[in-house]
Amino acid sequence: MTTPEDMTAPATRLVVFDCDGTLVDGQGAVVSAMEVAFAQYGLAAPEAGLIRRSVGLSLPQAVRRLAPDSDDDAVREIVGAYKAAFRAARSAGELSEPLFTGMAELLGALVDSGYTLGVATGKSDRGLEHCLDTHGIAHLFTTLQTADRHPSKPHPAMLQAALDAALARPEHAVMIGDTAYDMLMAAEAGVRAVGVAWGYHEAEELIEAGAEYVAGTVADLRTYLLP
Repeated sequence: MTTPEDMTAPATRLVVFDCDGTLVDGQGAVVSAMEVAFAQYGLAAPEAGLIRRSVGLSLPQAVRRLAPDSDDDAVREIVGAYKAAFRAARSAGELSEPLFTGMAELLGALVDSGYTLGVATGKSDRGLEHCLDTHGIAHLFTTLQTADRHPSKPHPAMLQAALDAALARPEHAVMIGDTAYDMLMAAEAGVRAVGVAWGYHEAEELIEAGAEYVAGTVADLRTYLLP
């Protein structure tokens, strides 16, 4: 197996990160809110593993995947219940989305090395803002693209908007994510794709979806981006 020491990443100007499963571990919050939403609508909650695999999609698309027999009205109600459950957890101080160990240091090192940083996520604007502010890292990012303003991944709109905002060319950018949706989005936008193995999809899936490399740890990712 190729190791980070054996590989040298081309220089990039823009590094775009996914959020849930890449920057932060939000699986507990996502699973809990989805379970509450399904219960409020009178449906049995999907298995936690299925919920985790839907992370990365925009919320309506995730709900449609988890409740394929539901009509549009049902999807809208479940989405609304999910958002309400998430807001309630946030207001009660019960929302846990910890940064992965070493991530803050990696972000700082990238900025110090002259890289421009962005986020492309299925989160809402409000959810992403709260997450980044909580960890004191919002100031590190130049461009924030969310599901509120774009089609769901793997549509390339988020990355295209990030490139425009950063004045970066696709060949000078890299997308970092934990799901096949991130890798496919990168391919659609003509951007390099790098996967991380600590999120919600297996490394083999990321490679099949177009990842040029899958980092096993944040330290590996740092070595690959900053050799």
